[in-house]
Amino acid sequence: MWVLLAIAVVVVGFALRINSMLVVTAAGIVAGLIGGLSPVKILDAFGDGFAGSRSVTVFIVTLPVIGLIERYGLQHQARKLISKLKVLTTGRLLALYMVIRQGTAAVGLTSIGGYAQAVRPLIHPMAAGAAERKYGKLPEKMQEKIKGFAASADTVGVFFGEDIFVAIGSILLITGFVDTTYGLKLEAIDIAVWAIPTGICALLIHGTRLWLLDRTLDKLAAEADLEAQEAVR
Repeated sequence: MWVLLAIAVVVVGFALRINSMLVVTAAGIVAGLIGGLSPVKILDAFGDGFAGSRSVTVFIVTLPVIGLIERYGLQHQARKLISKLKVLTTGRLLALYMVIRQGTAAVGLTSIGGYAQAVRPLIHPMAAGAAERKYGKLPEKMQEKIKGFAASADTVGVFFGEDIFVAIGSILLITGFVDTTYGLKLEAIDIAVWAIPTGICALLIHGTRLWLLDRTLDKLAAEADLEAQEAVR
């Protein structure tokens, strides 16, 4: 029961907005000490965990390349491209990206897309460019709204799409945990099949929210115009 104090460490750390890596590390140390592990064994557990999941950090290799491309005008070209495609509004663009993201994740291609690889350098600038084409210079509230929806399109798409692929790590983790802990025989294909209705619901619900984003931006633009008129008075 006392081991659950590690969860309290995570909650308090995130509430105080402390660096997430420090919070998770501290929670792991607390859980290990309460569980009776020696400092050496805790360090050994951290080492085994890092060695077993080091492929998760592969995306870091792409960051310098993306940064270099951005420096030479990637975001500018993305905005320029979207300005020519008048059919694609901000909401339609993000809805289309979510469909592509979820579809590729469903067949195991989770590395296609992502915040660092796609959202920041391409999707968000294109979404903002589509809004600027319609509304002109965007107020901060609209900019933050577009950033949030651009990130959510990626998150919802990959989260509800990847579980449809039977060989994804999350499904293998679930089956392995259930089999060893409860002595059951849980097949990966069963989880994948039952993930399909959930994925469809997520696509319909959040896809609709993205599609209706243009209406929200219209309201925010109207509010910004009223505030500007009142300020002039």
